Amino acid sequence: MYGINGSDFPPVTEDTFCKYVLYYEINNSRVRIWDLIILIPNALFVLFLVVRFNKAQLKLRATSSPIFLTFYSLVWGNVIISLIRCGVSMTVNASMPFGGLVDKILWVTVRFFLLATEMSVVIFGLAFGHMDSRSSIRYVLLATSFISLAFTITQGTLEIVMPDDIFHIDTRDYDLFGHGGMLFWFTSSLVFAIIYFIILLLPWIPLREYLALPTKLSFYLYILLLALLDTTQAVGAGLLAWGSMQSGLCVVDVTTWLYFSLYTPLVYHTFLSEFFSVSQPSIMFSYKAQMDEPMEDDQVSLPHQQSFSSLKTDSDYIYQSNSVYDSTLFEAGGTTPMNPVYSASLQSPDSIVSGQSIETGPPPAFHTQHIPST
Repeated sequence: MYGINGSDFPPVTEDTFCKYVLYYEINNSRVRIWDLIILIPNALFVLFLVVRFNKAQLKLRATSSPIFLTFYSLVWGNVIISLIRCGVSMTVNASMPFGGLVDKILWVTVRFFLLATEMSVVIFGLAFGHMDSRSSIRYVLLATSFISLAFTITQGTLEIVMPDDIFHIDTRDYDLFGHGGMLFWFTSSLVFAIIYFIILLLPWIPLREYLALPTKLSFYLYILLLALLDTTQAVGAGLLAWGSMQSGLCVVDVTTWLYFSLYTPLVYHTFLSEFFSVSQPSIMFSYKAQMDEPMEDDQVSLPHQQSFSSLKTDSDYIYQSNSVYDSTLFEAGGTTPMNPVYSASLQSPDSIVSGQSIETGPPPAFHTQHIPST
């Protein structure tokens, strides 16, 4: 048996392009092509985040919802650890035992951050979308961190203890990072693909009547892309383990580059770009109207809270009654909870010239209403 971790076929020959690109160094400088093509899109994305940092900071201060700060922090964490991995991999000698170990640990660390983010997005959308509180966010992040940690420890152990011979470089006598081996890679990718396809089917089955499912299309497009990526990756890993060597390696090369280079920008584009681009962005997902639930002490964005806005003109004070409406954490048509002082500061000059004072409380019309006593 050639492949220690799930393969019955001999290793891929050294002259295949899809393997050669994984370890080829530019002018023997330790800068591998594989690390470089992952570094470039991550570096460009960091530059994009830096250019828009001041605007993002103002937006985050203007909203009372912690969910946007959570996603923004996850995006920064993912891209920074990816840059660190690429930079360190370009400076250490992976053909030496210590350098190869450091390289694999960094790969597993990046996978930990990306997987934790991947699961957090799904859990926020499906289970905790209506609970925009700091405590619920902490619970979700803690749970996904533990699951991701268990996954990456398993992957790292297999990678170090049982390296797959498919990724062994005979001419330099060292092993490339093999993602835990083909059997582990195939199994995990298949499991994630099945989970994502089940999520896509939820709006079409009777169970939807009992769930507060997101209705915004961007969430399901995000799930669909991950489902297709994991399915393709499972096919590639399966081909490497039990089928055509060269074609399978080319498939997993493409899926690996897509995941480690473009996943973080996908999260930003799907869940944060609209928030940072408009004055009052729509919230990430939308849900069916739910019955009132007990409020937590640290609840900062409630499903049925009243809202006041003064963002357009001097006549745009809008009071929403305390009726049940389908505005929750991730809403397609709602607005993001915003600091009232910040909202008032965005009044048009006409409203100030006309003598209207900046109010942070309810509009005058509200005080003139006569509410019958009970």
